[in-house]
Amino acid sequence: MTQAVSTMEMARMEMPEHSSGVLLRSAVICLTAFLTVVDLFATQAILPSLTRAYHVTPAAMGFAVNSSTIGMAVAGLVVSLFSQHIDRRLGILMSLALLSIPTALLAIAPDLTTFTMLRIAQGLCMASAFTLTLAYLGEECSAADAAGAFAAYITGNVASNLIGRLISAAVADHLGLASNFYFFAALNLAGAVLVYYTIAQTTPMLQMGSAARSPFTAWITHLRNPRLRAAFGIGFCILFAFIGTFTYVNFVLVRPPLSLGPMELGFVYFVFLPSVVTTLLAGRAVHRWGTRPTLWGSLALAGVGMTLLLLPNLAAVLLGMVLIGVGTFFAQATATGFVSRAATADRGSASGIYLACYFAGGLVGTAILGQVFDRIGWPACVAGIALSLGMAAVLALRLKTAE
Repeated sequence: MTQAVSTMEMARMEMPEHSSGVLLRSAVICLTAFLTVVDLFATQAILPSLTRAYHVTPAAMGFAVNSSTIGMAVAGLVVSLFSQHIDRRLGILMSLALLSIPTALLAIAPDLTTFTMLRIAQGLCMASAFTLTLAYLGEECSAADAAGAFAAYITGNVASNLIGRLISAAVADHLGLASNFYFFAALNLAGAVLVYYTIAQTTPMLQMGSAARSPFTAWITHLRNPRLRAAFGIGFCILFAFIGTFTYVNFVLVRPPLSLGPMELGFVYFVFLPSVVTTLLAGRAVHRWGTRPTLWGSLALAGVGMTLLLLPNLAAVLLGMVLIGVGTFFAQATATGFVSRAATADRGSASGIYLACYFAGGLVGTAILGQVFDRIGWPACVAGIALSLGMAAVLALRLKTAE
């Protein structure tokens, strides 16, 4: 965004020289991200109410709610295939506008199957907007500004973890489940309006002579790049660890000796609050120390948090959750920015593959760690999460490119 963003026109995401312009640009990027993925996290806050409404087990409802990640993984791959032919602004705008349709229809979903399909549709729309926005930032930001822009975008993602869940719980409690989904459909439309007024017209990043190329050519190019392959693997490991932690730690919190009640469990969402602030610093950290040291520091912080989750003390567990949130989101912001810088062509395609791997890690983490948790227990689950963080740290050895 340029300084003209004050008039709601953004021709390029260039860093304004004065601090107010920097803050305004970051705020708009952050808000765009928030409105893009707020539906992904908000529904998790009303899982008990949905379970009662559909008369199903918690496991069945949990799968239905998290099925949005299936759509997100698929959309990431599809967008990566056709990224060169998609107008960034139009694609983001249409994705957010269309997102409001399945969101509103969730209010009247007659059964769990319909609910699940609508959540997958939500995932398709969210990931399309997410992938195209990352591509837009990578193409329009200068090399010096890219890390900060990506950090601001991931910060909006972080904020949606906290604020989306709190809003959803409050609206559903006071106005009912149907009103909750209508409210979030309105937020989706607000995101489309924001994009309409803040992103200027762009053109497909189709290079001369590329029309005859197979869309798989970009995939092959990216997958031949060892740095990008490592980054894709890191993305997989990050969400594997994040989902594993924040899905199954809830069962630990409600069991003895911690024994939190429903209201107390709701306040646990505030463990994401520090991440809203710290993730914005990822860009500066990359500029100062480089990608690999920043990633290693982030993963180490999350690793320290993992050890605290095993203690039979509420304060220790909450601190551990804070550290894991800060570490994984910081690592996510760092890895996302790296993918855009390391891609030699068609950044949209590279971002799509990264996000597909990222959300696939969440799906695999949910499946594998759920079985580990049920069959062996929480300590084994924590060990599996720690192993994923360790694998991400090893993969970071391959991230050697211009910062």
